[in-house]
Amino acid sequence: MVKLESKLVTRRNKIGVLGGSFDPAHKGHLTISKEAIKRFGLRNVIWAITKKNPFKKKTHTRLDNRIRHWKKIIVSSKLVKVKFYEDTIKSNKTFDLINHISKNKKSKIYFIMGADNLIKFHKWYKWKLISQKCKIIVFDRHGYKKKSLNSTTYKRLNRESLKFIEFEKVNISSSQLRKIWYDLFN
Repeated sequence: MVKLESKLVTRRNKIGVLGGSFDPAHKGHLTISKEAIKRFGLRNVIWAITKKNPFKKKTHTRLDNRIRHWKKIIVSSKLVKVKFYEDTIKSNKTFDLINHISKNKKSKIYFIMGADNLIKFHKWYKWKLISQKCKIIVFDRHGYKKKSLNSTTYKRLNRESLKFIEFEKVNISSSQLRKIWYDLFN
């Protein structure tokens, strides 16, 4: 019985964070969230929306519309939460987000990203400190495996702080969805 209780306590304190502009959110986001919950025994995953990705020129959809769309996607999953932190923490930096979420010292944070983000992760604000504050889970994406495994970040971080996950991928992206929507409505 003691082993079972310690597993429950551990699960209760593991939180996944998937950040991004989610412009728009799609089935791939939900798939990797559920996979992270299953593989790492996470209590839940927080989708932390940003007004604008610092590495992109613009977002295409207003924030309130993206949040509404998100909630429709995750309605079937009670383990995924949608949150907007930027007004509270006055920043769109992942480092500041992780600091804010990890104020509860009992929680262990698992930062989730796609392999495409790993390629430029070494350019993120305080990227090495992010890897010290949380475990980074990288999900393979179609066409990005080789570049991500050769990235500066993958080569420099130890495998305790960064896990590369290969799984049955959903071959869709927000960019593809925006193009489809643009073609349909314009």
